[in-house]
Amino acid sequence: MPEACSTRGGKHPIDLAEHLIAVVIPCRDEEVAIAGVVRDFRAALPTARIHVYDNVSTDRTAEAAAVAGALVGSEPERGKGNVVRRMFGDIDADIFVLVDGDGTYPADRAPEMIARLIDGRLDMVSGARVTDRKAAYRPGHRFGNRVITFMVGLIFGRKFSDILSGYRVLSRRFVKSFPALSEGFEIETEIAVHALEMRLPCAEVEVPYFERPHGSRSKLKTIRDGISIVKTIFALIKGERPLEVFFVVFVLFELAAVGLAWPLLAEYLETGLVPRIPTAVLSTGLALLGFLSLACSLILDTVTLGRREIKRLHYLGLPGLPVRQGGRQDGRRQADQKDTERNARGPGDDD
Repeated sequence: MPEACSTRGGKHPIDLAEHLIAVVIPCRDEEVAIAGVVRDFRAALPTARIHVYDNVSTDRTAEAAAVAGALVGSEPERGKGNVVRRMFGDIDADIFVLVDGDGTYPADRAPEMIARLIDGRLDMVSGARVTDRKAAYRPGHRFGNRVITFMVGLIFGRKFSDILSGYRVLSRRFVKSFPALSEGFEIETEIAVHALEMRLPCAEVEVPYFERPHGSRSKLKTIRDGISIVKTIFALIKGERPLEVFFVVFVLFELAAVGLAWPLLAEYLETGLVPRIPTAVLSTGLALLGFLSLACSLILDTVTLGRREIKRLHYLGLPGLPVRQGGRQDGRRQADQKDTERNARGPGDDD
């Protein structure tokens, strides 16, 4: 039976069976939860292919996933970012559902999120976690997520309320144009920044967030992984906003140079002498370094613009989602086809 799901406000039901959907689940040491996750997504998306990629688990995660009916792969390099990069490279589909394998996200919301992606012609629908259970969403993780979301929003734009969500629906265009350079849990931040920098059409929906099954243990370390994520944000800022970064460096150097040179200038104007030559040399050096930083910012900003244009052209070269059958889109396509046939026949062939 083909599966259909109507979007909110949509005029026509969306038949998900018309699209090749892949549920991709990166996991490590999730023997307790992975079978249930696979079964839930199999029930929610009967026509989808369920892929589980094991990341050097020490338990029977891969076996449990295979028994539950998933297609099992592996990535020997430890880290969620490494697994996501491998999955995005190995798997091809029209629509990707990226979800953690710990059983904390509701599979029954996937059809709605996919329908939102198709109906809105979007490239990403992100699930913003909502819960009142402290055991599910620990205060340290909640606070860190708010800080990181604020930092990303301040620099790249406030479009998401939950940057670190592990539940996303992505288009093929997004997946195949995403470089995936991160190694660990900072991959979610990289995904969000990629969408913001490329100005891709995205949406965010609230989804319930559950506690892990009994016996399952989180691999996220609040302090260690939080530092890695913050470092990734600064690296992305440097790579995507070089003009702003190096302009700040320019201003700091020039302020230091002026601060050191001001007393010397006042004394020089009064006596005609420069009493502290080393300080004058240091001030001159700082001023030169400042202007060097300014020149670097202009050059790197031009390089970044070129990189962004190349990524955009690569994105546009990838096929988008197939046009939905039925409704205005199908009628428009039929009208365009008739116009093409009429032009091919020529004006004298209408009789």
